[in-house]
Amino acid sequence: MGLPDWVPVRDELRELEPYGAPQIRDIINLNVNENPYPPATSVVADIAESVRAAAASLNRYPDREAVDVRTALAGYLGHGLTPERIWAANGSNEVMLQVLQAFGGPGRTALSFAPTYSMYPEYARDSHTRWVTGQREDDFTVDPDRAVALIGQEQPDVVLMASPNNPTGTALPLDTVEAVLDAAPGVVVVDEAYAEFRRAGTPTSLELLDGHPRLLVSRTMSKAFALAGGRLGYLAADAAIIDALRIVRLPYHLSAVSQATALAALRHADELLARVDDLRAARDDLAAWLTARGHEVAESDANFVLFGRFDDRHAVWQGLVDRGVLIRETGPEGWLRVSVGTPAEMSTFYTALEEVTAR
Repeated sequence: MGLPDWVPVRDELRELEPYGAPQIRDIINLNVNENPYPPATSVVADIAESVRAAAASLNRYPDREAVDVRTALAGYLGHGLTPERIWAANGSNEVMLQVLQAFGGPGRTALSFAPTYSMYPEYARDSHTRWVTGQREDDFTVDPDRAVALIGQEQPDVVLMASPNNPTGTALPLDTVEAVLDAAPGVVVVDEAYAEFRRAGTPTSLELLDGHPRLLVSRTMSKAFALAGGRLGYLAADAAIIDALRIVRLPYHLSAVSQATALAALRHADELLARVDDLRAARDDLAAWLTARGHEVAESDANFVLFGRFDDRHAVWQGLVDRGVLIRETGPEGWLRVSVGTPAEMSTFYTALEEVTAR
């Protein structure tokens, strides 16, 4: 993009592009890991009524602590959590930026293990936090010994680890998380944006919260809850960690409309999560289909699959776009990521990919 010289932007931002996946109209979108099933009519009606009620008092500021939302989220997560140990914001993106604002900053270091979510270094950049990346193994797991060694060398103030990881879908064993927690001098964030999609027996780091006060576990309502447009992310941690985040949050950061929407959605959690089992099964079918056709497939606990490897992945991506299917050109060179869609969307993807790769 590049900005004109007269714009007095920070030098390190001048040549950068805004973050964002491609957006194309009138195409099957399998590129941003959304839940492809919209909320049921009953859920839509409750959300609409809740927003209507909130609209009657939009002349007043919302509850700046979002106590009702945090209480409902604590109840949803379980694990003995209380609202004092929950934080919520406009998507997990804002939660993560607040974490870097509170625990990163000038003279501080954040660390993660690549390939991983491409926004992490941008949070660090925007908060003037030094960014360090270790490398995942060939199977995209994190080797605990190498992770501990890197943490010992860099002494990061913030460690960010996604489980399941984006874009690979890889989940973290709890012993790896514990090894990192024991070694890290600062906070450790386990980003569980896709946790509801994990396979049976795959643990959540929420199990470790009580014994590790510097552990933060983030979640989102954008994925499994089919609420990407609602922009509600949240985090569980020790109450003192939550108080630190409250210092850096903007006043009234979570609107009354957002809070009403989230509360209505949480009242219908069972209905909104009803498709999760279907999406898990579709993910496993997708992985098996790709493997059977000779593609390399990363093991996934999320609602997407990373596959490859292609000599020219952009040509494959473009070929799919030309056939009405948008997936994501991301991750290591030669790989592509596809979100799980409806049966009809997956059928179109299968046909399109076979046509493209046959050429």
